[in-house]
Amino acid sequence: MSEIVQDAGTRSGEFVQSLERGLAVIRAFGTDRARMTLSEVAREAELSRASARRFLHTLVELGYVVTDGRVFALRPQVLELGYAYLSSLSLPDVAQPHLEQLVEDVGESSSVAVLDGADIVYVARVATRRIMSAAIQVGTRFPASATSMGRAVLAHVSDGEREAFLAAATLLPLTAHTITDKGLLRAELHAVKEQGWALVDQELEEGLRSIAAPLCDAAGRVIAAVNVSAPVRRGPVEEMVAGFLPPLLRAAREIEADLVRTRT
Repeated sequence: MSEIVQDAGTRSGEFVQSLERGLAVIRAFGTDRARMTLSEVAREAELSRASARRFLHTLVELGYVVTDGRVFALRPQVLELGYAYLSSLSLPDVAQPHLEQLVEDVGESSSVAVLDGADIVYVARVATRRIMSAAIQVGTRFPASATSMGRAVLAHVSDGEREAFLAAATLLPLTAHTITDKGLLRAELHAVKEQGWALVDQELEEGLRSIAAPLCDAAGRVIAAVNVSAPVRRGPVEEMVAGFLPPLLRAAREIEADLVRTRT
């Protein structure tokens, strides 16, 4: 498992701060921030207006950002920045057919996500319907602490990584059900590790439940998680676990087996 918390005090003398700031400008854009003014980008990226302007216009010249002179937006070319990672991982291509079969079996949406800092990032998805207020697609990010896939991965990192994550985490009350106490989250992650899967009941969004299982590589290291999400109207939590968990765990084992085969 790669390090999930970067301490500024441990940065080497070769650290390039300008690159960090340029990437912060790219990360400032999101589903609810698809188009932003210079001032908005500067605020989201925590940069001065002058710095944000230089980075934005550099990205425009490189083809990663488009502007009408006032508003800025990412261009599809920015996907190239993540393509090499996803291709080398091969996880999306391996997982996709298994997600399709899982969705056919349970009749609800399924996704695979990896941990990236404090967030999970979706790398594969098969949706049956839109069940969240925010559209979910490959590249969507959510707080790992409030998601079943995030907890499925966090439960299996080293003790040191988990404590570093908790120390740095800001646990926002996304709904009335969200765990915002670090002690309670620590206990929940311990329970997830013990049982081998995670369930989140309306902590990310009201009316939504999700159940997730970790995905391991050939060395047995947890590298991602796979989930099934469903609206609460689908039935009680116990019915969701009984109906979704067996096919979810089966899909996880099949994805892992195919990942091993792609490495041999």
